[in-house]
Amino acid sequence: MMSRRCADTLRDVAFVGAALLDVRVNVSLDDPLRMGAALAAACLLLLRRRWPLFVFLFTLPAVLFSDAVVACLAALYTLATFTRRRTLLAACVMAFTLSDMVSWPRLDLWNTAAVITLGYTAATAAAVVFLGQLVQARRDLSLRLAEISLARDHERRLTAQAALAQERAELAREMHDVVSHQVSLIAVRAGALQVGTGDAEAKDAAATIRRLSVQTLDELRHMVNVLRDSQGRPTELTPQPSLADLRRLVDASGIDTELATDLPGGLPSALQRAVYRTVQEALTNVRKHAPGATATVRASYQGDAVRVTVSNTAPTRPALPLPSSHYGLVGLRQRAALLGGTVTSGPTADGGYELLLELPVEEEL
Repeated sequence: MMSRRCADTLRDVAFVGAALLDVRVNVSLDDPLRMGAALAAACLLLLRRRWPLFVFLFTLPAVLFSDAVVACLAALYTLATFTRRRTLLAACVMAFTLSDMVSWPRLDLWNTAAVITLGYTAATAAAVVFLGQLVQARRDLSLRLAEISLARDHERRLTAQAALAQERAELAREMHDVVSHQVSLIAVRAGALQVGTGDAEAKDAAATIRRLSVQTLDELRHMVNVLRDSQGRPTELTPQPSLADLRRLVDASGIDTELATDLPGGLPSALQRAVYRTVQEALTNVRKHAPGATATVRASYQGDAVRVTVSNTAPTRPALPLPSSHYGLVGLRQRAALLGGTVTSGPTADGGYELLLELPVEEEL
């Protein structure tokens, strides 16, 4: 915006300067009437964009009384860049031509030289008008191209949103028809096992499986509703976990786990979620890859950082071959990196495994 304003100011200065030079060359100081008309016309160019027709009309006396024509031609050019009335422009060309041809106070147009000069003057004024119309057309074309570009961007966004909506609908259908169905079967079979078995340990395991299956079904139903929301309205996600949910997570993990934490409750919500998801993923890995192992979760706040350690002993029986995407630790590292922290992991000397999460905390906490 500022650059355009500066360019317009420089253009005004250039036009006024050219008009004053024209006055200096073609008007004598001995004729105050002509000098006044020419200087007034040059100064009026400062108003040419605000009132182009007014400025053109009031620069005509300079052409009528003197040979200073630059100010009037500049005003005619400006008028041509703003108006779309071709009849008005033709009348202005004729007015400039006749004013320039008048030999004040005596008019003499009835000779060959006058006719040639008339044609030359009319051609000059017409060329200025054509140039102004060309600038106007170029400006209109630029605006039209900008509108087309915006329309194409909008169309691309709509296409992308339509494709995304279709993918979300397909994903929701698959989750509902396949995943939810299979989890429901797991919950039903776990309930039957819980009722039918007399073994206390097996009954407790079946109850845990059934509870987790029901919880998973609730979360799946909510995710399906989120994916099926095609109206663009914001949809409330399931409540995000916090540090207060760590104990329940550990108790429901099915692993003999010791939890020791002194983290304050005023930590940022993003940091609390990172701690929870890290412990959740670590315990899931223990359950999958180290059956029979015990785990220890220690979380502490050390002045300017949160330090969470999840370790487990060596497994007591072989791990079952379960499917894995191998993205769990990668996702934890990415989440920690977004918060300015790190995640490191590796085997321990006793055959177990340890995962360490370190996250910085703002000083005002």
